[in-house]
Amino acid sequence: MVNTGANRELEDFLRRYPDTRMLEVLMPDMNGIFRCKRIHRSDFDALFAGSLKCPATQSLVTTMGEYDHEVDPRLVAGEPDNRILPVSGSLAPIPWVGSPTGQVLACHYNLDGRPAWMDPRHVLAGVVARFAEIGLKPVIATELEFYLVARGDGVVPKPLLGRIPGIGGEQGGIQFAMAEDMWQYDAFLDGVRSACEQQGVPVIAMLSEFAPGQWEINTRHVDDPLLACDHALLLKRIVKGVALQQGISATFMAKPFAGSAGSGLHIHTSLYDARGENVFSEPGSAIQPAISPLLRHAIGGLAETMTDAMAIFAPNANSYRRFVPGTYVPLSPSWGYNHRDVSLRIPVSGHENRRIEHRVAGADANPYLVTAAILAGILHGINLQCEPGPMIAEGTLLDEQQITLPTRWEQALAAFGASSVMPAYLGEAYCSAFGSMRRAECEAFHACISNLDYEWYLRAL
Repeated sequence: MVNTGANRELEDFLRRYPDTRMLEVLMPDMNGIFRCKRIHRSDFDALFAGSLKCPATQSLVTTMGEYDHEVDPRLVAGEPDNRILPVSGSLAPIPWVGSPTGQVLACHYNLDGRPAWMDPRHVLAGVVARFAEIGLKPVIATELEFYLVARGDGVVPKPLLGRIPGIGGEQGGIQFAMAEDMWQYDAFLDGVRSACEQQGVPVIAMLSEFAPGQWEINTRHVDDPLLACDHALLLKRIVKGVALQQGISATFMAKPFAGSAGSGLHIHTSLYDARGENVFSEPGSAIQPAISPLLRHAIGGLAETMTDAMAIFAPNANSYRRFVPGTYVPLSPSWGYNHRDVSLRIPVSGHENRRIEHRVAGADANPYLVTAAILAGILHGINLQCEPGPMIAEGTLLDEQQITLPTRWEQALAAFGASSVMPAYLGEAYCSAFGSMRRAECEAFHACISNLDYEWYLRAL
């Protein structure tokens, strides 16, 4: 019998799920991928006591799970171990696996107890702490888009489409917000709902999106940015886990299909003072929407730092295929009210929920880093009283908007490397390691010879 008296959360969990034999310890890496190890019930107490260790470099691997040797060796000399500690309140069952297994989020700490710089959760926590210093609290909600995937021809997949009744053929067309899609994939959607409820992820809406086989799921806003990002990353895991259980697949690639819309990660942010007042709103203003000077400065800072942070919002080669004109993907640091073509949208809202919807990041991005970069931009704007420039008027056509954001990986990495704002908020060590890892991945990607090389050049040249 495991002695659980030292930790009430673990004790309560094992009382509810007494058959649990294993626990998946989930640690987010630089990519926003959970690196995971399963521990036996005999080690549960050791985990909660802080006795379990993990290599510090685990957080510094590429998308493929490889350690990047381009990272400054002085940052991780000797590849030391970190202590891993569970995130309070994150213990939950895993309903899509057949074995009696639970899961828990965990963070890296130095052996002396200090937060380890390479953990993206700690990066975000450091930015959030700066808001507390000026008496403000961010409130965050997320929207995530993804595709359900079917087997295609050869190595190329295709979106999983609905079926036409009576003939069984695939339903063509976008089919935005179709109830029939909900009915056909009800088992999947209900499996996601159930898993979210069991794992504490507050899902509030699901819909079929603006492309065949694409879906969107929204989470409820919370006044803890770390918790909001936990929800986002857990939701991605839930979607993929439930899909696998039901014999299908899901992907959060930014642009899995060339002829269809990309998948984004939209972050909604509002700010509240110590009295619980929304500081983005201006009660009694004669201007509509009633936005405060502080909101203008926040948008100004986000616009000014958007290019610096593009390597975070679009972290890999596929990310940049999403930035195509005319697909509701922003191409410049524009802002406006009730306008879905801009980068920084002020949704229709009242005084209590006035907010910014940041629409740049892809669904493939790390939610902790995306939110950290957004909050850094807001702080930058508030501290320097940045002005955002003219607001795009409601109903303005942006079919020929100027492209000013980096739309190539190399451009974004160069801008990130030249930034002084991102290291000031996210940490110099973290930004150095992130830039090194992404540059190495970029070089490795371009070193590969694709089938297109052969199709275009092998015979002709």
